[in-house]
Amino acid sequence: MLTLQRRQLVGHDILLARHGNHICSMRVDRGNGTVVALLDDGSVDSAPNLIAPGLDMPATVASVLREDWKLLTALGSAGAVLGGLMIAAAVSLGTMADPTTIEMLTAYSTF
Repeated sequence: MLTLQRRQLVGHDILLARHGNHICSMRVDRGNGTVVALLDDGSVDSAPNLIAPGLDMPATVASVLREDWKLLTALGSAGAVLGGLMIAAAVSLGTMADPTTIEMLTAYSTF
């Protein structure tokens, strides 16, 4: 079941507990699953961003888009191409078809 909730990341909390007010800046290293903090004295410390590496976290909108961007891009491209083909078919039908055929198509009732 897909539940779109914000993930509870613990790296920030761990670093705040370790260093408190001595942190200048923090950034998330998504590739390694850690949070990296730059301290007052110029040193760097990091903490894991998940409680347990094997923990199955709930999916978020950003994580779904990050994982499925190829599929969504392919579907969007296919929709754009199909829309373009439909517009081209409508234009060509309007310019090349017999006027009586066009009148018959537009006057036909659907019920």
